[in-house]
Amino acid sequence: QVQFVESGGGLVQPGGSLGLSCAASGSLFSIAAMAWYRQAPGKQRELVATITGAGNTNYADSVKGRFAISRDNAKKTVSLQMNFLTPEDTAVYYCNRSPARPTWGQGTQVTVSS
Repeated sequence: QVQFVESGGGLVQPGGSLGLSCAASGSLFSIAAMAWYRQAPGKQRELVATITGAGNTNYADSVKGRFAISRDNAKKTVSLQMNFLTPEDTAVYYCNRSPARPTWGQGTQVTVSS
């Protein structure tokens, strides 16, 4: 069974940076496409960034140029570096496969506020 444990969230001022990390379990991690998702209060969960097993990346328009997704296949981890954060980036951030598996981790809260 695939499981995900997210960490690294917190409170940051607008314009600041934050790095998230996700530890994944399960087989075939190195060839699985992975993604970060987020869910803001009162909104549906949305896809933020994806990375293939080969390292090809794709981003939502709202974060393009500000966020960077990366992975370490040996450690089975996926990271999300977030720069130039705005209050609109406030959400609970989750990692999962792409397409997402039914089981989600607890997520990590990111709050951007002055």
